[in-house]
Amino acid sequence: MNLTEKTVRKNVLYKGKIINLRCDDALLPDGKPCKREIVEHPGGAAVLYVNGGKILLVRQYRYAYGEELWEIPAGKLNEGEDPALTASRELEEETGWVPDRVELLYTVYPTPGYTNEKIYIYRAEGVHAGKVHPDEDEFVSTAFYPVAEVEEMIRGGKIRDGKTIIAVQRYLLDLRR
Repeated sequence: MNLTEKTVRKNVLYKGKIINLRCDDALLPDGKPCKREIVEHPGGAAVLYVNGGKILLVRQYRYAYGEELWEIPAGKLNEGEDPALTASRELEEETGWVPDRVELLYTVYPTPGYTNEKIYIYRAEGVHAGKVHPDEDEFVSTAFYPVAEVEEMIRGGKIRDGKTIIAVQRYLLDLRR
């Protein structure tokens, strides 16, 4: 059975700095017309850094949720930017740590029902000290937490960020191999 929906017309409703909003005319697999609301997003990259059994977390206020969240370092892809470079750049900008290399763990689709955003999740390797230089509108604090404490933060609902939970769970799976 073919489940593909066909785009008839893309209708851009809003063009923003980070996202665009569309309400497309489409056809369902059975040929019936429908509307599809899409949030276009350039994607992002996130990076897990573990040093001496401790995970580096960033705490930052997230306006959409109205609260501070614990996350792994992450940021938006610049147009045409390699996600690995984004991950390395964000780790240095937000924390001052510079990876020699990053290894792709996953490419995830955070909310496929309405956005085309992809998040590339990496693990940092061969990390050395650099210089913190956050974006002018970015205010963060950072801390290393023991792996067991981060696991408990996830279990207890203190960490709710999806990309962070995915990265940490992958790390824990790799430990158990």
